[in-house]
Amino acid sequence: MPFPCDRYIENSDEAYFRAISVKAPERILFRWLCQLKVGSYSYDWIDRLERMFFPVQDSISEPPSPKQLIPGVENLALGQRVMGIFKLVEFEKNQHLTIVMDDERAIDMFGNIAASYVIFPITENTCRLILKGHIQYPRNNFWSWIRYVLPWGDLVMMRQQFLRLKSLAENQASL
Repeated sequence: MPFPCDRYIENSDEAYFRAISVKAPERILFRWLCQLKVGSYSYDWIDRLERMFFPVQDSISEPPSPKQLIPGVENLALGQRVMGIFKLVEFEKNQHLTIVMDDERAIDMFGNIAASYVIFPITENTCRLILKGHIQYPRNNFWSWIRYVLPWGDLVMMRQQFLRLKSLAENQASL
């Protein structure tokens, strides 16, 4: 099945898929996806380290991964920063966010990445969040080993991110 991120990297080395079911309407989950503009919602201590190595000038000065929705963050525009090292290249309200790696130092280290977070409604109050991520691994010799580590690191990080977004969306849906 095609995903929006398929348009942003040709001949990727890998495509990662991550998914989780969420007991919340897609409009609530989408609002939480928009929060990725201000935090990774994975492990905050890693987010803090990332901000030291990849400082973002236009980032909002909130603590990593706020537990409350920040008003206005859901107002999306192409080119906005997402999780510090990505930029928003495509979106459809309540349906998907598509991002690409947009920091040269991060691309040198991790490779070129394009990913889509897509929400599939199952029932009125349940949906499935699926991420497809394309990657072209770094071509330089120094970072070539990342191809063996990144899939496992991504699995751990994305699992935490998906569990936190699920919990926050489900808590809000139950109010």
